[in-house]
Amino acid sequence: MAKLILKRLLVSVFILLAVSVVVFAATLLLPGDPARAILGQQATEERIAALQAELNLDRSPVERYFLWLGGLFVGNFGTSSATGGPVTDLLGERITASLVLMLCAALIAVPVGLAIGIFSALHRGKRADQAVTWGTLTLAALPEFVIGIALVTLFATSVFRILPAVTMSPPGQQVWEIPTQLILPTLTLALVVIPYIIRMMRATMAEVMDSGFVEMARLKGVPERRVILRHAVPHAIGPVAQVVAIQLAWLAGGVVVVEYLFRYPGIGQALIDAVTYRDVQVVQAISIIIAAVYVVVNLLADIVGILANPKLRSAS
Repeated sequence: MAKLILKRLLVSVFILLAVSVVVFAATLLLPGDPARAILGQQATEERIAALQAELNLDRSPVERYFLWLGGLFVGNFGTSSATGGPVTDLLGERITASLVLMLCAALIAVPVGLAIGIFSALHRGKRADQAVTWGTLTLAALPEFVIGIALVTLFATSVFRILPAVTMSPPGQQVWEIPTQLILPTLTLALVVIPYIIRMMRATMAEVMDSGFVEMARLKGVPERRVILRHAVPHAIGPVAQVVAIQLAWLAGGVVVVEYLFRYPGIGQALIDAVTYRDVQVVQAISIIIAAVYVVVNLLADIVGILANPKLRSAS
């Protein structure tokens, strides 16, 4: 088991390095000169040349990549061309705001998805199961911005008007200090993720309920509640952990669209602003952070799957 976990860890490191190469190469294709963007169009060529040397822009792409990669290991993401300050200062509060949003969505999506999936599996073929199936198929077919617009229309504009349509925190105040601002973006992210968790949990739980060891537990007279909670659910969690991880990792990328829709002050909004203003260092930093979240979450899911599956634990 230790070898398998170590192998997954090495693969994750390799994937992150590959992603860093792709991200850096992609940002090289963005038009504009970061040094000129920082100093403005009226700057002299001497000042631009001096700043290019300070930012290592006068070096070859290979040298610049390794200098940038080395900075990542010490927490130095470079200098923002929009503000002229360190990228870490620009992204500090935005990363925290995005993590709060993703955590709230995960705390809703995971238990709700697992619970509804178990309920649907225990009522296979009945009207409740059919309603869940059609509901999940409908939600899964809708993009996140459609769900977000529908929630805004329902709760913030035309019908109830009980929640703010966009995030409007006063200067110096954290977005989570006004909880009502978190409700619509959190529900949007949760409703996008929940259908996939439900469908996977239902399929896995139905398979486990038909397995031999569950039937044996019933023949021994074990109460049905205990059969479900002690025998069926633990064996179904392992395979579902992979899907849950993929959906939670999706939150790191899907949050970009949702944050833009609700004007939420997180890394998604920062990424869109950085692309708009050709702030290359910020684009690189946010892209690698999203990739790191994706890889780490999937690595944790692999470890959970290994611990929950005896076959994987004994694999070499």
